[in-house]
Amino acid sequence: MTSELKIGCQTFTWEMLGERWNGGPDDLVHAVAGGGYSGIEITDTMIGGYATRPDAFARTLRNAGLNLVSFAFGSGSGFTLREKIAADLDSTRRWVDFAANFPGALVSMGSAAVVSDGPRADKFAVAAECYNRATEIGKAAGVSVAVHPSSHHNTLLFTREDYDKLFALLDPEVGWVPDTGHILRGGQAMADTLAAFGDRIRYVHLKDVDASGAWAMLGEGACDVPSVIAMALRSPKFNGWIVVEEESDQAAVDPVAAVRANRETLRRLGF
Repeated sequence: MTSELKIGCQTFTWEMLGERWNGGPDDLVHAVAGGGYSGIEITDTMIGGYATRPDAFARTLRNAGLNLVSFAFGSGSGFTLREKIAADLDSTRRWVDFAANFPGALVSMGSAAVVSDGPRADKFAVAAECYNRATEIGKAAGVSVAVHPSSHHNTLLFTREDYDKLFALLDPEVGWVPDTGHILRGGQAMADTLAAFGDRIRYVHLKDVDASGAWAMLGEGACDVPSVIAMALRSPKFNGWIVVEEESDQAAVDPVAAVRANRETLRRLGF
């Protein structure tokens, strides 16, 4: 267990803008550093030209005073198509090799999703195989791999029952990135879910939702932030990173201001 809490920011806050976002990774680094964060989690969609230049990205982060917390990627397969496992593992190797240039950085694999017909049980089995084999790839390179469940459209990992089904099939080395917003939107009891799979927690995605499940600015919704952080700190493999992510309407209007406000919220809470 680590006693040093570190606060990072996830770039999906900008990615969700789609075609309305016309900036690049340097803009993201500048915004995250300017918002008072010490780390960044970036995705395959947002890494831009740095995808083949990890040394250059490392210099950019160093100059901004940031660490790479994790590199996150998803797949059009939803990690549930058996015929796409080989391609998904090729992607894993690519991003594991990238993350290996950043000491302590993880690779976060997106949520399993339903992208085809067929029994749900079969999809859990394929997703587990993909996550397990990806984790072996990461282990060989000295990079931890973790799963990030979602509550977005077509996710396979929405309810506590879904989590139970998948995690029962995962090897013990497969990590988990609990996302407070997605856990709440799935109708789960936060403390119970975090406790049930606490041994898998590597770092935490922190965001908020209101009582109806709509995204809210941090501290304005149902998430008990101090409780979440306290529980994470008790998890044996938690690396100390709390990664803030914002998907609310305010972030859609001004993502830079939104993530800056969330950092101030955490400061007011003592973090």
